Amino acid sequence: MGHPHNGPRRHPLRRRLLQSAPHLPSRFPQLPPEMKFTSQMWHPNVYEDGKVCISILHPPGEDAMNAQETADERWRPILGVEQILISVISMLSDPNDESPANLDAAVQWRNDRPAFKKKVRQCVRKSQDDC
Repeated sequence: MGHPHNGPRRHPLRRRLLQSAPHLPSRFPQLPPEMKFTSQMWHPNVYEDGKVCISILHPPGEDAMNAQETADERWRPILGVEQILISVISMLSDPNDESPANLDAAVQWRNDRPAFKKKVRQCVRKSQDDC
């Protein structure tokens, strides 16, 4: 089931509905949910298939392959849906281009912000047409 979310303020996604499909694993809340946008997205921290890549959705504990991220930034069973939504809204407003899921979007975010915003608006229009 998809869930609509309003985009963040002062952003091309402002006042735009974004469709997402959360998935709770069988071991929830010990393991984090997965969040995936079903609307087309152009964002450094969203994979091409729509899967959101932010620390709070990574499994608990330390990751030897990711020294940028501490265990405190990752999923903990005490966190809930509200913290996830706050983190996603923050991610949409302020992408982490140092650890991108979509390298092309990250490069464009860094080097050509007007073109990045234009592409985001095109995705938003497509998403609205698909509704």
